[in-house]
This record gives sequence, structure tokens and C-alpha cells, in this order.
Amino acid sequence: MAEISAKDVMALRAATGLGMMDCKQALQETSGDVEAAEEFLRKKLKGKMDARTDRAAGEGRIAIATSDDGSSAAIVELRAETDFTAKNEKFLEAADKAAKLALEKSAGAVDADDAITGLIDQIRIVTGENASYARGHKLTGGSGGTFGVYVHHDGKTGVLLQGEGDLPEALLRDICMHITAITPRPHGVTADDIPANIVEKERKFALEQAMESGKPQEIAEKMVEGKMRKFFEEVALMEQPFIKDPEKKIKDLLPKGASIVAFLRWQVGEAS
Repeated sequence: MAEISAKDVMALRAATGLGMMDCKQALQETSGDVEAAEEFLRKKLKGKMDARTDRAAGEGRIAIATSDDGSSAAIVELRAETDFTAKNEKFLEAADKAAKLALEKSAGAVDADDAITGLIDQIRIVTGENASYARGHKLTGGSGGTFGVYVHHDGKTGVLLQGEGDLPEALLRDICMHITAITPRPHGVTADDIPANIVEKERKFALEQAMESGKPQEIAEKMVEGKMRKFFEEVALMEQPFIKDPEKKIKDLLPKGASIVAFLRWQVGEAS
């Protein structure tokens, strides 16, 4: 049997977060090979962790990564059973790694691949809780593209903003923070970007209110149009009063020639 050094046991423990005895046993089973021992532990405990996947994972963290050249950015959501685990250093590291892995994918929704699944398996093994990769998305800008990012201090809400033109980093961050905090939350950059199902739902509600007023059809229709204009002003980002200076709208903050292309505002648990 290979001699197992304390240094190797500590190295394996640092890599896996598991106890000393588990790490020592794994090294004995793999003749002192730290890398092989890590894989041994992952396979040994994976079945046990998979049996816990039916547990609700309602806590978690949002993580965002941007490419070194600034041409793309990605946002991901990882889930855990408890906030205690979501604050775990290994969990936070896994979230950051998953965001960086998402950068390697094509633009759009990012599904979990083997590398991301491996991160989740490791979290399950280390924490003994169910964990999951809830979602991911990558945005890609052109040569003139730029990104703003903001993750709230609790890690549960994050905003990824894509712009074009000369947009200072401080302004991008301010707009991201606005999107995080403002109520009602924006549903699109402009009125044209708001999803059709949201618009239809609001229009139906406005029509029901107008008809209940007993007004003639012509007046009721004008009431609906007025309510919809107000609705678009409230939920189209460009039309919203800036939360730090309500006298200005978001569109008034943008330098000449600059624009906001898209944004994603994610909150842990909202995607089920």
C-alpha cells in the first residue's frame, strides 16, 4: 500500500471540501494519486447525492462573467437548498466558474454541459445538499459593444446590460442598479421590446376596467389607450424616471450616439 502523506490528504481536502478520513481512504484506494482520488470520491458519493435531487432548491446565487476583450458576457443562476450553502465559498466559486464556462458557449440560452454538471456534482458532494444549474445566458456585442454588470450584495439579484457606443462604466453600473431596484421592474428596453404576452395581459385588464366604468365604447377605447401609454412609460426602461434622479428618464442619461441594446434582470428562484 502506498504511503499517504499529510500533504496529499490536505491537498485533496482543499480540492473537495471533504473530511480528512474520506480523503485519506480515497488516497489509499488510488495508491496516493490525488487526481485519481478526487475522481474516486466524486463517483463514490455521486449516487448518494443524486438521490437528493428531489429536494427543493430554492436558494442560490447569480454570477456574471465578461470576456477579457469585453466582447461578450454571461449570466448564470445556481441553486441550493439553503442560504447557508449558497454562501459557502465552494458554492460561490462554482457559480463564478459556471459563468466563465458559459462565456465559451454560443450567444443565447446556455444549457449545462459536462463541465458545469461536474461543478454541480462537486457542490452536492461537499455540502450534502441538492444543488442545480437553473439557467444561463450569453450576450455578444460587436466591436462597438459594451456591457454593464451588477450583482446585488446578497447575490440573489443580478443585471447584465448590453449597450453600444460611448457608455461610461459608471453610467452602465448606475443603470444596472436602477434595473435592480426600480418598481415596477422594466420588461424591455423600449415599448416595442416588451413581450407580447405581457402587453396583451395588461391591455385585457385595462379593457375590463374601462368596460366596468359604463362609459360608451368610444370613450372606453380611449381610456384603454391612455392606460397603455402609462403602462409603457412605467415598464419600458428608456421611459422610466432614473431612480437616483427622477427628473430625468433613462434615455436622457445616454450620451449622443449611444444606446441600450438589451438587458437581463435575474432573481434567484424566479425561473421554475
